[in-house]
Amino acid sequence: MLVWLLGAALLSGTGLGAGQTPSPPAVPPADQPQPLASPAAPAVQAPEAVPTPAQPTPEQPATAQPTTEQPNERSSISLIRKGKDGKQRQIKVERTGTSDSTGIFAICTPRDDDPAGTPTLFVTSESGEGGIELMVDKNLIRAPLAVITKEDGAEGDKGGDGHIEVSAGSAKYLDNVPEGKTDRLSLCAVEATPAPAPDTVFVTQGRTHLKGKSLVYDESDGIARIEGPITFERDPAPDKPESEKLTGSSDTIEVNIDSETTTLVGNVTLKSGTRISTAERVEYDDKSNVAVLRGTSEHPAESVDGKSSTVRGLTIRYNLDTGRVSAQGVTGEFQDSE
Repeated sequence: MLVWLLGAALLSGTGLGAGQTPSPPAVPPADQPQPLASPAAPAVQAPEAVPTPAQPTPEQPATAQPTTEQPNERSSISLIRKGKDGKQRQIKVERTGTSDSTGIFAICTPRDDDPAGTPTLFVTSESGEGGIELMVDKNLIRAPLAVITKEDGAEGDKGGDGHIEVSAGSAKYLDNVPEGKTDRLSLCAVEATPAPAPDTVFVTQGRTHLKGKSLVYDESDGIARIEGPITFERDPAPDKPESEKLTGSSDTIEVNIDSETTTLVGNVTLKSGTRISTAERVEYDDKSNVAVLRGTSEHPAESVDGKSSTVRGLTIRYNLDTGRVSAQGVTGEFQDSE
């Protein structure tokens, strides 16, 4: 009883009348937003302050939105492919620009009524010099526009393969969903306008530079195919004259993610000095300075040095720095005079 009486006395000494509540603190806790003032509400009934809901992250926007990267930070997305050998290999797509005036990086997540497993779409464009960059195996690929479909993976953001289309073109945000449009990008108020054209997709591997028309990668076979016409240049070694530059052409390029190979495909021609080499397919590795030319019995690979010799075979190994060639499955002369 003494404790109760003492508590009552202290309460009456505060000067609060019946139904009155203490004044709220002047400054609310720093980690909570300030609630609207309600002085007449009893303190015991005052609802707790509800924190402002977190905004969607760049990976989980409600609709297509620009990313919230800090200035000068690049926006990027990666696909992860798991090959038959169990290895995981990455394809990274990155926008080199950061200005809204030169491009976008939009993310279109599945809508509430989309079927389970619907992939996320990414659209990125960049009209600046660096364009959109892709790292595919040993190749750095640049172009103005990329549209990426990313499947859900078992490892969150780091998982998931998908589909990529790259070409010249542009993309932009729309003020409203276009009337009558039902495709996913339109429903996200994003417009992508591909404009494939020769010499607008740039591929760099070491000292080798190639140009093509468009690129399509799909998870079904793990191959990135660059449509041509393909043009090809390889800078000579630092101690070699410009006249020894290697040039060439082909119909397409195939970059096999699983086997980590880059292959020129269809009507391949390589020229260096007086040597002209032709084949149906050429596997190319700039780092090892080797090109492997492959033909068929009907159309063997061939390397002709105008000064001395001709080499033909099902397979020709061509040292890109020394110019030496050797053949397997020989159908004609097989040893040059160098």
